[in-house]
Amino acid sequence: MNKRDAVLSLLDDDRQSYIPAGFFIHFYPDCHFGQAAVNKHLEYFRYTGMDLVKIQYERNFPHQPEIQTPADWEKLPLYQKEFFQPQLEAVAGLVKAAQKEAVVIVTLYSAFMCTGQASGGLITEHLQQDPEKAKKGIEIAAESLMVFVKECIKLGVDGFYASTQGREAPRFADPTLFDTYIKPYDLYLMEEINRTCIFNVLHICDYHYGYNDLTPFLDYPGHVVNCNLKLASKEMTAREVAEMFGRPYMGGLDRKGIIATGSRDEIKQEVERVLCIAPDKFMLAADCTLPGDVNWDNIKTAIDTAHAYRR
Repeated sequence: MNKRDAVLSLLDDDRQSYIPAGFFIHFYPDCHFGQAAVNKHLEYFRYTGMDLVKIQYERNFPHQPEIQTPADWEKLPLYQKEFFQPQLEAVAGLVKAAQKEAVVIVTLYSAFMCTGQASGGLITEHLQQDPEKAKKGIEIAAESLMVFVKECIKLGVDGFYASTQGREAPRFADPTLFDTYIKPYDLYLMEEINRTCIFNVLHICDYHYGYNDLTPFLDYPGHVVNCNLKLASKEMTAREVAEMFGRPYMGGLDRKGIIATGSRDEIKQEVERVLCIAPDKFMLAADCTLPGDVNWDNIKTAIDTAHAYRR
C-alpha cells in the first residue's frame, strides 16, 4: 500500500492493517512561500516518512491598527487572489511534486482566527462588546478565505486541514456568541471544501485554551477529526472521540510531550501504547503543530513505529 492509498483507506470500510502517520511543524520564514516552501515541505515529508503532505499556511492577515472598536471592523480589507499568491505558489508546486505519492492538504485557518491576527486578538473583546458590528470583520475574513479556498481547489488539492477556534472553555462567558457569530462562518468555508475535496481534516484547535465540550462541533464537516484528548478535567480516548464524531480520529500524541522531548525508546513505547488502544480507523499524529525546534528524528521514530505496528 502506498502512502496515498494508506491515508485514503481511512475512509474505506475495510479494517486497517497499515497505520498512516503525519506530524506538522512551521518552517523558518525563508521557507514559507514559493519554491523554497516546496523544497522544505518535500525534504521534511521524505525524511520523516510521513504519509501525507500538509501545506503550512503562512500568509497571515496583516495587523490593522485602525481597528480599535467593534464598528471599525468594516475597515478590514477584502483580500483577493493577489494577496494569497505567495502561498498559492507553494500549493501549486507541492500538488505537482507530491500528489502522485501522497494526499496533499492545505492548512485553513478560520475567519475568526484571521480576524484575531488582524487585530492582535481584539476580536474576542469586540464580540462581547457589540457582536453585530464585530461580526462584519469575520464576514469579510470569510470572503477573503473563500478566495483562497477556491484557488487551492483549482490547483487540485485533495483537501484542507480546517482549524476552528472560539468555543474554548475560557473564551466567552456566553457560549452563544460562538454559535451565532463564529460557527456560521466556519461552516460557510467547511461546507465548500466538503463539497469538492476528498480528504478534509476537522481540527479543533486548542493553541490558546482548552475545551470542556466538543458537541458544538459534531455537525461540522470533515472526513477525519483531530483534537486534543483532554476535555476539562477528563482525558478522553481516541476511540471515544471517533465514536462521538462518527469518523476516523487523527492524533494520539501530545505535541509538547514525549515526541518533542523523549528518547527514541520512550517515543517508540508511547506510540505502541497509543496504537494498542486506538480505534479501528486511526491516523497517528499530534493534537496540533509540533514545536518548531523538534528533532526530525523524533518524528521519524514515531512514524516508523506506526508503520511497523501490526494489529
